Amino acid sequence: MTRHLRVTIIAGSRHPIAQPFAGGMEAQTWLLASGLGARGHDVRVFAGPGSDPALGQMEILDHQPLELSDEARADVSMPPEAFMREHHAYQQLMLRLATDPTVDVVHNNSLHYLPVAMADLLRCPVVTTLHTPPTPWLESASADSAGSLFVAVSEHTAERWSPKLRIHRVIRNGIDLGLWSVGPGDGGYAVWTGRLVPEKGPHLAIDAAAKAGLPLVLAGPAYDHAYVRDEVLPRLGPTVRWVGHLDQAALTRLVGRASVAVVTPCWDEPYGLVVAEALACGTPVAAFARGAVPELVTAACAVLAEPGDVDGLAAAILRARGLARGDARQHAELTCSATRMMDEYEDLYADVT
Repeated sequence: MTRHLRVTIIAGSRHPIAQPFAGGMEAQTWLLASGLGARGHDVRVFAGPGSDPALGQMEILDHQPLELSDEARADVSMPPEAFMREHHAYQQLMLRLATDPTVDVVHNNSLHYLPVAMADLLRCPVVTTLHTPPTPWLESASADSAGSLFVAVSEHTAERWSPKLRIHRVIRNGIDLGLWSVGPGDGGYAVWTGRLVPEKGPHLAIDAAAKAGLPLVLAGPAYDHAYVRDEVLPRLGPTVRWVGHLDQAALTRLVGRASVAVVTPCWDEPYGLVVAEALACGTPVAAFARGAVPELVTAACAVLAEPGDVDGLAAAILRARGLARGDARQHAELTCSATRMMDEYEDLYADVT
């Protein structure tokens, strides 16, 4: 336990930090902010419009209209306006924090490059959590910044970044084990949760469940409408349902009744919060062994298949549904708790302030 601190959290601005969460990073940001507040820290959050006002002192990273001349807009170097508006929102925030004496630590939990590039200007320590593999803007910003301490959400993510920068610590994401409670697993179906986008591979989960002869329920927002139209909707039918974007309570009930959770990353998943959520509900996992997923599970709670191998995933689904639900929950309690995550971040804050 560290002393009470004044913590400013910089969140992403494109999606609100509110339920139902757009993805794992938004869920983790909400948990971090609410958990720090519950432990007595003075928390201020900068996030996108629509974020939960209960997260301490909430201020909106509002993308104001650009005041540019017609001549500037007509220049061939003019980037998309949305990019410029987001750039100015983070730039103004960092300039403001550079002269703010009331902050003990800034925790950058966004994917934007400016909180990293401008960290040297601040009087207080800046902690940046890396939620992705290297991206062009963020890698470029981090290469020239000595003002931010970097935390990776998995060993896999740390390895991807380590050739370019020093990773101060690995702190895996956590979930509220009280909210993600054990379910009975009596639904007789497999479940897939997450954003319906190509890199998450829900179409492969549908194909694998069909080969395994098990009904499948999908839950999550449709962010790539063309992909959903072309690859997901044609696969729906009597044994495959898409129930939309559920809040946490409804999602817990759905996952808790499933026999097995199917996880199909088609990219190098930096963490994989859906794995932790399934295990907390006592639901064993069948997944592609890609990115950080293998380091989140053991043979007692998951069966892995080679990435992209639909036949192998079908076999994994059939094997995983026979695993003990108690072992899945026990593994979540040992490795995936929000309490563990909060303890590790508090220890880090204590070291740097």
